[in-house]
This record gives sequence, structure tokens and C-alpha cells, in this order.
Amino acid sequence: MSPATPDSDEAVDALPVVAPQLRALRRRAALTLEAAARAAGLSPAHLSRLETGHRQPSLPMLLALARTYGTTVSELLGETPADRDAVVRAPDMEPTAAGGWTYWQAGAPGRGMQALRVHVPYGAQGDIVRVHPGEEWLYVLDGRLRLRLGDTSSVLAPGDSAHFDSLTPHRIAAVDTGGADFLFVHTLLQSPAAALCLGGPTTGDRHDGT
Repeated sequence: MSPATPDSDEAVDALPVVAPQLRALRRRAALTLEAAARAAGLSPAHLSRLETGHRQPSLPMLLALARTYGTTVSELLGETPADRDAVVRAPDMEPTAAGGWTYWQAGAPGRGMQALRVHVPYGAQGDIVRVHPGEEWLYVLDGRLRLRLGDTSSVLAPGDSAHFDSLTPHRIAAVDTGGADFLFVHTLLQSPAAALCLGGPTTGDRHDGT
């Protein structure tokens, strides 16, 4: 099912009023109501209700609309991010360990995309599966990774990459005893779920490190 189907009607708790922002961003993208709704997987009537404030969007809907308008969920919510440095220097990339994996923040925090450099040891978290709204992209730097997406399993060598919808159940593990290193970019929503990349699994939401 599409992440933005009209059946996903659970309102987001304490969500700011987003109706004016949704309409402004659609107009900025020069999209008609019908075209924007089609791109986001919504009916025009449902998108109209969102823009007039008669309905609150679910988190998957916010993600789909952000993709459609070429923006971030934070901007959809009307948040103004603080100024951030565009460059992250290697000495400033402090390692963080979680679940046997090691992560280095390779981009500015709080943006619509988060970038990490990751080392996964052999045998760590290879059986943990996760499903969540968003997209993920990874690029293998060293070693080999086994990536399972749904019922499909692939081995990725250095120079290989993968880009997938993270609503697809996924898990990842190092193939070789020396482990593997890869670059990882995700579009997790700006919510407590975003912390899971560095915080490990939580109850009811198992995570494989990606």
C-alpha cells in the first residue's frame, strides 16, 4: 500500500496547523490540486481537506507531500531551521556505538536528510528487521554487505549502492569476517523515530542499523 493512501487517517498528536503551508508549497511548486494529489497518492478531495484544515495529515502523508513539493517535513510543519555549517570536517565526526555498529554523523543534524558513515562488524544485528516511512540510500565503501529487501537478498560489494523505500521490510549484515563500511542517507521524519538510527531498536520497532 502506498504510504499516503487516504486510509492512513490517524491524526498526528499535537501537530501544528499545516493547512496554509501545504497550500503555499503546492502553489510554489506550480501544481494543481489534482496533480499534487495524484503525485502524493491522495484524492483531490482529501488533499483539499488537508489544505483547508478539516483533516490533519498522518506522518506518511507528510512524507509523501514533502517529496511531491521537493521540500522537507520540517518545512511542511512551518519550522525554521537554525543556520548550519554546510561542511562537516572529519575530526568533528565523533563515533557513536549502538547495537554493535559504529556511526559517524556525516551531515548536519535536523535536516530533511540525515547522512552517516557506518561500520558494521560481522555477525552484528543481521537478523533484525525494520519497517518505517522514508527512503534510504547506502553506498558500500569497504567489505561486503548482505541486504535483504522483503523476500529478495543481495550481496553488495565496494562501489555498489542501494536506494529503497524503507516501508519495505529490510535488514543488513556484513558478509565478511572483517565487517563492512558504508555511507548511509535516510529521510526519516523529524520525530522521535529519527533517533532510532543512533539509538538502536525500541519496543515494537526492531532495527537492523539502517
